[in-house]
Amino acid sequence: MNESNYNTAIASRFRGYLPVVVDVETGGFDARQDALLEIAATLVRMDDQGRLHLAETHGFHIQPFTGAHIDPKALEFNGIDPDHPFRAALPEADALRELFTPIRKAVKESGCKRAILVGHNAFFDLGFLNAAVERCGIKRNPFHPFSTFDTVSLAGLAYGETVLARAAQRAGLPWDSSEAHSAIYDTEQTARLFCRIVNLWQKRESEAQ
Repeated sequence: MNESNYNTAIASRFRGYLPVVVDVETGGFDARQDALLEIAATLVRMDDQGRLHLAETHGFHIQPFTGAHIDPKALEFNGIDPDHPFRAALPEADALRELFTPIRKAVKESGCKRAILVGHNAFFDLGFLNAAVERCGIKRNPFHPFSTFDTVSLAGLAYGETVLARAAQRAGLPWDSSEAHSAIYDTEQTARLFCRIVNLWQKRESEAQ
């Protein structure tokens, strides 16, 4: 039997929820009408000292759903070409099923009951995720339907910054502007920021005892 990469102690840290960091790149701001073009998720694990670390990341390019609206300004911002021949995009339902499989496995191995979405402006990512799940008729969504951890609020508290790039830099993390607005890059940077803040809080809690 293979040893799990996940420590079940994380279940008691977050009331039975496994933090999973998610970032989406889209064709606009309307989750029901605008295309979901990229999605990535970074799983988080806990070590024996209770510190959080990045585990595995999964990311997918997604084909716009039938009738999806795409705002050219959104594409100018995120640099995505939905028609690029080498984009290797999956249908929305296939991408979500591929994404959810390792998340469900990690939730189980962590002793958790469900995943909870961590995001920078998490309501935006969760809104697009929930809308896609509904469109695709997926019955087993591993994520809590409305609760989130938002790194905008956490970074504002910890570092006085709400912009992801600035918060990451204040946290001592590297930032490559040329990679920003890729779902995988933004997800992993958000995950690093989340782990840094949680670990910083734990350290200060320990020192105060």
